[in-house]
Amino acid sequence: MERSSFYSDKERAALAWAEALTSLNGPVFPEDVYNKAAQQFSEEELVDLTLAVTTINTYNRFNIAFGAAVGTYQVGQFAKN
Repeated sequence: MERSSFYSDKERAALAWAEALTSLNGPVFPEDVYNKAAQQFSEEELVDLTLAVTTINTYNRFNIAFGAAVGTYQVGQFAKN
C-alpha cells in the first residue's frame, strides 16, 4: 500500500491509523503513525476516524466471538412487508 499510486497521502495515513489501532502491539502507539495522521487530519477528524475504526473492530470482534455466518446476508431480508 505504501507504494501504491491509488491512494492519496491522507488515505494512506487513514489506512495506517486503522491498521495500528486494529493490531495494537503493546501499550505504546506508533509515534510515526500518529504524526502522519496528525498531519493529514484535524484533531476532530482524527477522533472521528478513531471512533469509526474502533466501532468496526468491535463489530468484527462480536462476529468472531459468536461465530456469525459470514456472507449470508440478502438485500431486503429484514424489510418489513
